[in-house]
Amino acid sequence: MPIHRILIVEDEPLIAMMLEDFLDALGKHCVGTCDTVQSALATIADEKPDAAILDINLSGGEKSWPVADALAAEGIPFVLSSGGDEVTDGHQERPRLTKPYTMDGVEKALAALG
Repeated sequence: MPIHRILIVEDEPLIAMMLEDFLDALGKHCVGTCDTVQSALATIADEKPDAAILDINLSGGEKSWPVADALAAEGIPFVLSSGGDEVTDGHQERPRLTKPYTMDGVEKALAALG
């Protein structure tokens, strides 16, 4: 199944905007940009994206693992992103996208999803 509709979970507005620009340049559509677990879960329920890019560490110490679990339960592929190496059980095999992001890195990470 082609991956066109991407959910971004990122708490830094400038980074989120950069990812949106990268997706646009790659011919992808951003179905939403969320900066909290709650907003991401609502977007997943409403929009059913083809894939997602998840920043592991969100504002206020919040982690995006509940979003990763929800995506996995729906069979929606996703890329994990962070500045570090922390990965929780059950998601070690997910493609990784390391910061700072590049267009090439985003393209390769999305290609790894299928």
